Amino acid sequence: MSACAAGQDKSRPVKSASKGGDNDQKAPVAKGEIVTELDKAIWYVFQAKNNDYWFGSHDRGVYRYNGKTLVNFTMKDGLCDNNLGLGGIQEDKSGKIYFNTAKGISRFDGTSFATLGVTKSNSATGEWKLQPDDLWFQGAQDAGALYRYDGKLLHHLEFPKTKDGDEHYRQMPRDKYPNAKYSPYDVYSIFKDRKGNVWFGTATLGACRFDGKSFAWLSENELRNGSFGTRSIIEDKEGRFWFCNTLHRYDVDLSDSAGPKFRKVDGLRDANDPNRGPFGGIMSSAVDSTGALWMATYGEGVWRYDGKSITHYPVKDGDKTITLFSIHKDNQGVFWLGTQEAGAYKFNGKTFEKFRL
Repeated sequence: MSACAAGQDKSRPVKSASKGGDNDQKAPVAKGEIVTELDKAIWYVFQAKNNDYWFGSHDRGVYRYNGKTLVNFTMKDGLCDNNLGLGGIQEDKSGKIYFNTAKGISRFDGTSFATLGVTKSNSATGEWKLQPDDLWFQGAQDAGALYRYDGKLLHHLEFPKTKDGDEHYRQMPRDKYPNAKYSPYDVYSIFKDRKGNVWFGTATLGACRFDGKSFAWLSENELRNGSFGTRSIIEDKEGRFWFCNTLHRYDVDLSDSAGPKFRKVDGLRDANDPNRGPFGGIMSSAVDSTGALWMATYGEGVWRYDGKSITHYPVKDGDKTITLFSIHKDNQGVFWLGTQEAGAYKFNGKTFEKFRL
């Protein structure tokens, strides 16, 4: 991850990233540009505690909507990068907003943007910790890394090496596959469960559960995600976990002193073909106030599962099926969708409709 200079006041010294300091010196006020519509490639939607909506785009920066005015912020305003196609938007307990860009983590304090500097520490020395207020961020593509922010330091972390990871590189050595610009350890999704454990969905190694002390893996072969990667992890009201597809869900068995084990339980099946799920791969998931799962698929709309029945919500613009990227539940419990190339969509109680000012 690069420590972008955008938004920094170059007339003042910048804290060294090697010492782990934020680049949080006084920065120019981010004014942005008032606009009347969102970009088409809105991949993430997020509502802050103050009720402002934030929209993360693929290459046009971020948008803030306060219910009246839509403002577009880009690198000109101090954002680290205009591409938010990596890991979305988060908020800390003090109300600061964080943007997981392709070139670093940008933080907005309500006035200006700053770029978080990355610590140059050894993951094996104890920087893998699990604290309730930490924020977790995806690393850059092909970095095989991720980041934990404890409110002061952004820690660079790498997974302990696995047999499956070693086998991936044995079968696909870079000297023979120079265009395979990804690491099997690249993180595609991050999810914190109700007990506080954090889960990571990876590019080709499946899902990893971290409980603060140890790692437990569910392999890609077990999850049957294929080349899709583990892009969605969700916990249902029974405490079982779903990963990208609906064929199975998993219990976590903690009875073995050797570590957590995963028990496969039947999920949802196509009534006409028991070897298939009722829909394809899940890009992103969320849970409503009743505990029902809402699952956004790549090209088959949104599906709601309440534990008994499934409801399908197609997402279209006229006759065109919209390709989805993410789903977000706002402070009022309303669901929003980020899309590949069709702006943002909002659920009106019956269907998803395109968001317009």
